[in-house]
Amino acid sequence: MGVVIRLGRISYVNMAPVFHRLMHEVEEISGVPTELNRMLLAGEIDIAPISSIEYARNATRLRLLPRLCVSSEGAVDSIQLVTRMPLGRVRSVAVTPESATSVVLTRVLIPRAELLPLEAAADADAKLLIGDAALKSAFEDPTPHYDLGRLWLERTGLPMVFAVWAAPEPVVDGLLQLQEALVASVRLARSEPERLAYEASERYGYPPGFLARYFEKLRYSFGPRERAGFYTFLEMARDVGELAQVPELRFLQDEEVPVA
Repeated sequence: MGVVIRLGRISYVNMAPVFHRLMHEVEEISGVPTELNRMLLAGEIDIAPISSIEYARNATRLRLLPRLCVSSEGAVDSIQLVTRMPLGRVRSVAVTPESATSVVLTRVLIPRAELLPLEAAADADAKLLIGDAALKSAFEDPTPHYDLGRLWLERTGLPMVFAVWAAPEPVVDGLLQLQEALVASVRLARSEPERLAYEASERYGYPPGFLARYFEKLRYSFGPRERAGFYTFLEMARDVGELAQVPELRFLQDEEVPVA
């Protein structure tokens, strides 16, 4: 009997398709993205979706799963800039402490804006929300919301990769088998969208129809377009001073035909 893999799970509803019917024995450890980033780099978990920018900052210590990411091509719904001002006039943004990638993406898209802690939202021109807080706000708050996935697509014409699945070196055994189980779970979730939406609704509290539309916007396959978008984001992060250099992507195994 092998060692049970410690698998990180982002605590947001965006993970529902990946864990829909995961047929693999794991120890599931849940947290917001920045918590998982820290735990992964500390060796407290064996594999997890990690913020794209944090992977890049620590790439020499990590290996990537070649078939999985968390991305969107256009609007993603769960990363929202909320402001009553036109975007061109925004000079300060109160940002969530939960996601490193979204904060850097804000800097890339609105380079002149000062980034403030979220508790300073009352004094900022805009606030950045991610995950379930962003979904809830878009659902309930009539203030204009700017979807960072859509803004990114308008700027680059490419998907935005928010998270990649990474493992600290030395990697534990069995990760490629786990990857196959995760991909199979996504495939099954895609094949039964109503069941996915209803089960996620029971767990997270959003209406099933709302979740069904949200899941349609998410992508989990780390294909050629996603990799191009990932590199583009890292280059732009470097250009605004958020990354020293763009790393080489080092995969657990070189598979060029992702399916998810």
